[in-house]
Amino acid sequence: TAILKGPEDKVNLTCSHTVSSYDMILWYQQSAQNTALKLIGYVRFTSPTVEDSFKGRFDVSGDAAANKMAYLHFPKVTEAEDSAVYFCAASEAQCFTIPSLLYKNPL
Repeated sequence: TAILKGPEDKVNLTCSHTVSSYDMILWYQQSAQNTALKLIGYVRFTSPTVEDSFKGRFDVSGDAAANKMAYLHFPKVTEAEDSAVYFCAASEAQCFTIPSLLYKNPL
């Protein structure tokens, strides 16, 4: 689906699927300037995360567990790079580990 919006316009994209074991939905951007897929953010179960490089420009929300839906919100289109192709993908929820929490810091 093509969406044409001007500067300062709001954009809301919706992604849904029907695979019962997939509890994670990810959003990616592919711009004309850089054809690599860049991870914008994701919803893991009901917890949204936006990557640092996209914070303030995009919001992610939804319920990937029960409703199998996620939303990508552009509060306002502000940059030429926002003109891009956006993809969503669903997967089984991954386990994340924060390495710094695995070790006790000596006092």
